Amino acid sequence: MNANQYIKPAEFARRRKRLMQMMGKASVAILPAAPMRLRNRDAEHPYRQDSDFYYLSGFNEPDAVLALIPRRKHGEVILFCRERDPEMETWHGRRAGLEGAMAHYGADDAFPISDIDDILPGLLEHSERVYYAMGCDTQFDQRVTGWINRLKEQSRAGAHTPSEFVALDHLLHDMRLYKSRAEISAMRKAAKISAQAHKRAMQRCQPGKMEYEIEAEFQYHFKQHNCVNAYTPIVGGGENGCILHYTENSAELRDGDLLLIDAGAENELYAADITRTFPVNGRFSPEQKALYQIVLNAQLAAIDKVRPGNHWDAPHEAAVRVLTKGLIKLGLLKGNLRTLIKEQAYRTFYMHRTGHWLGMDVHDVGDYKVGDAWRELEPGMVLTVEPGLYIAPGTKVGRRRIAKKWQGIGIRIEDDVLVTKDGCDVLSKDVPKTIADIEALMVKT
Repeated sequence: MNANQYIKPAEFARRRKRLMQMMGKASVAILPAAPMRLRNRDAEHPYRQDSDFYYLSGFNEPDAVLALIPRRKHGEVILFCRERDPEMETWHGRRAGLEGAMAHYGADDAFPISDIDDILPGLLEHSERVYYAMGCDTQFDQRVTGWINRLKEQSRAGAHTPSEFVALDHLLHDMRLYKSRAEISAMRKAAKISAQAHKRAMQRCQPGKMEYEIEAEFQYHFKQHNCVNAYTPIVGGGENGCILHYTENSAELRDGDLLLIDAGAENELYAADITRTFPVNGRFSPEQKALYQIVLNAQLAAIDKVRPGNHWDAPHEAAVRVLTKGLIKLGLLKGNLRTLIKEQAYRTFYMHRTGHWLGMDVHDVGDYKVGDAWRELEPGMVLTVEPGLYIAPGTKVGRRRIAKKWQGIGIRIEDDVLVTKDGCDVLSKDVPKTIADIEALMVKT
């Protein structure tokens, strides 16, 4: 049975209804569940449902397919799933079964997944358009193609074949971009739990500990609150913080280094994505302090641009300007501010963009441009704001080597930001990020 605290069956039903209204008559949408994935030999990874499938169904089992058929007389919502099987459930856990699919997940009809090859082609026969995300699952693509080809082979006997394939992503992902009140509540909880874990990590960090020991603090706290990692955590001390997707998390934390942690919880399939950077020993050095303040100023300037009517790139533009200006002030870049920005000279130290959409996926769905123009921000959208500066050992600007005192410093500050009707709301604001607040939290008693 659907046991979600935030997203109730009525909301899943509204989503399906809205999608079917956009699809129109004589159409069918087909969505497969995520398959189980082997970790090694016969051991499986923990199951995580496909986000699109879950968004419309709330159904959290593998071996399932959702079909939506607007205006079908015998029911619009059809779920193919595993039948109840006491023996298999003894080994692998409970199943909803066909009865549960209809009683708890809003299906009008439910059929055994083993019968899909016999039943689904008949459901496609009366449609003109098939909405499907081609290219996401090669094996399932072949099955869908097979069903269509079977109808084509029967055309002489009067079978009708759909004439058009339409990318389901275009409609569905635009829906997912705008978060409902319930979705925002789920994300707010994910951010709150993540914030608590980040503060816990700051308080337990000290020289001599290992990166994986700090990572374990997140695992423990997330599990305590019935959450999992939204993504593989990045716990990078010293120069490891200059590796953008560092996930080894195996080095010893050294006195005098910074520690960059990018980690977030997933709550009811909704993600948080938070990064903080702080000194291993609890006190920033002068060089670390100077660079950190530039990044913080850039992040605050970017967050200030998160408001309805501003375009997607406005926060990035604001961050780039503050970062470049700060690098000039420290002598790490030399030249005219406008020229350096135009030439993207900052990319030696800041090589990624300032954010991404956030939701059921960490890098969530939704177009960043509409046509050739950046998309305007609107209430209900959630994005990250995450400027950074990274000065790996040996970094050069042209032929000029950066002074050693700056090398090995990697800094990123990332928050989750909801666009509201009047501006924005930082969902992850509970995590300290000013120099004074971080050092105060890390004081060892």
